[in-house]
Amino acid sequence: MKSLKLISIRSFLATLILSIGGSMASAAELRYVSGAVGNAIEVFQTLVKPWEEATGHSVTLVPMPASTTDQFGQYRLWLAAGNADIDLYQTDVIWAPQLADQFIDLTEHAQDLSPLHFPSIIESQTVDGKLVALPIFTDAPALYYRKDLLEKHGQPVPSTWEQLTEVAQIVQDAERSEGNDDIWGFVWQGNAYEGLTCDALEWVKSFGGGQIVEPDGTISINNPQAIAALELASTWPGTISPPGVLAYQEEEARGVWQTGNAVFMRNWPYAYSLGNGDDSAVKGLFDVTTLPTGGGHDTSAATLGGWNVAVSKYSENQEAAISLARYLAGPEAQKTRTLVASNLPTIISLYEDEDIAREQPIIPRWKDVFLQAVPRPSAPTKIKYNEVSAKFWSAVHNTLSGDGSAAENLELLEFELEELKGSGW
Repeated sequence: MKSLKLISIRSFLATLILSIGGSMASAAELRYVSGAVGNAIEVFQTLVKPWEEATGHSVTLVPMPASTTDQFGQYRLWLAAGNADIDLYQTDVIWAPQLADQFIDLTEHAQDLSPLHFPSIIESQTVDGKLVALPIFTDAPALYYRKDLLEKHGQPVPSTWEQLTEVAQIVQDAERSEGNDDIWGFVWQGNAYEGLTCDALEWVKSFGGGQIVEPDGTISINNPQAIAALELASTWPGTISPPGVLAYQEEEARGVWQTGNAVFMRNWPYAYSLGNGDDSAVKGLFDVTTLPTGGGHDTSAATLGGWNVAVSKYSENQEAAISLARYLAGPEAQKTRTLVASNLPTIISLYEDEDIAREQPIIPRWKDVFLQAVPRPSAPTKIKYNEVSAKFWSAVHNTLSGDGSAAENLELLEFELEELKGSGW
């Protein structure tokens, strides 16, 4: 890590020259708003400390609720009010079309950085030729599994959702017969929020049921494959999943998993390093693989996630904010984040980095997961995406809760989406 720090300092100086013309103006006190999932606050403090020391500026993290839905609502309130108190916003990959008018264009400030990143991610943050935000890490979920329990009970790593349902039940029943009464087969994100859109999109897509709204704007969700996917998932709560899974977000699922009370978990990369922490009951006992396929199809689907940093057009410290955004999106900060938090870098070369391969050997393997990533339909639905997503997760949650069948709920969803499309998106 010592060599990394030396390289980073040189990069900080280059960043300063590019961002503020080499001028050490009066120190700025920046405020950076972000969700606080897992150890996000500690990771952020580790990341920004060298930048603060090199620039003389300071950064205060303003933590938000873990729910991305709640975060987005608060962001919109602040930005609509022209709030100058927040300088930088950490943004979800799907928010660029909806918030583009509130952030400065970073295109000219990132001419040297943009070519380093996955082109698809830079494209996702570009709206009408404007680079709305710079990528800081990407996300694609995987299936976490207890390799010790599968070996103990002679069960395979499941490759399909149907097989996962069967194996989870077998191992859960066997463990409970031995007195492990708290064990569950599978934990995931079942609350009615954006996380359920991610989970359910993976089920539907892997069953061959499309992407809710296709890239050309076609509303595709009401089809037999999507119905079959939701029908299978609706059997999980109360059998292989806790009844309370319908209120779970990422951290609730991780809590059950990390205390050793689940055989399988669907979650994002951040849970990997935490699961191997010294305070984890599953340290060294689990592995990850791509999410299962379903319905006789052979394609896995992992919802494309990821986080970016945008500079508010209302900030009174834009030069310093741009400098910080460039640093967080650059190779040194992304490498540090990967090493300390197992977040997936958006810089292509880091997947071949020897330090990362040695200290976080899961990262190169996660590239296979990332290659199965499927975007949420934020591009075709544009400013209406949040409404589309809310209607989708509500239909799914109703189905999982036994409030109407999958067929009934998806037929109603199709009607609602057609109405929304008719009003223009």
